[in-house]
Amino acid sequence: MILPVVAYGHPVLKKKAQEIDSSYPDLNQFITDLWETMYEADGVGLAAPQVNRSVRLFVVDASAFAKDHPEADGFKQLFINAEIYSEEGEEWIFNEGCLSFPGMREDISRKPVIGVRWYDEEFRLQDRKFDGMLARIIQHEYDHIEGILMVDRINSLKRVLLNRRLNDISKGNVDTSYKMIFPQVKKRKK
Repeated sequence: MILPVVAYGHPVLKKKAQEIDSSYPDLNQFITDLWETMYEADGVGLAAPQVNRSVRLFVVDASAFAKDHPEADGFKQLFINAEIYSEEGEEWIFNEGCLSFPGMREDISRKPVIGVRWYDEEFRLQDRKFDGMLARIIQHEYDHIEGILMVDRINSLKRVLLNRRLNDISKGNVDTSYKMIFPQVKKRKK
């Protein structure tokens, strides 16, 4: 089932998400829905808070970057209760987008190498280092489960300049090809 993506301004996006265990209700269906929603929206990653569930779970399919970033070729992974325990190297800038900010892209600086621990779909503990584009996508999705947004990573002056655009996103004054929940759109009475 395709789930609506929550837009900037929704309070769930600023909350630190809760850990889950294998007894989380309808976990397998939720994971399937998360993948379907990400693909429907042409994303390369999607975190549970972006579909209004404040739990520590996200999916990544980096294949879209395979041409320029060989490490992304065929990379598809589910992360449950992820923890980034190390970040290394000199930060590099990349123009990132986010499904919760339709039509918006910003230069974001991130470390190129990370160490991550997480549980897979069988709740087996995984531990691995990632670099390049994989590290970047994972860091972006990890930020979502920490309650950190793309705009939190840009300087305050730039954020002020983006204020009107951010308000438009929050009010639903944007075009999207996927279902969304806009926090400042009032429900109409029938």
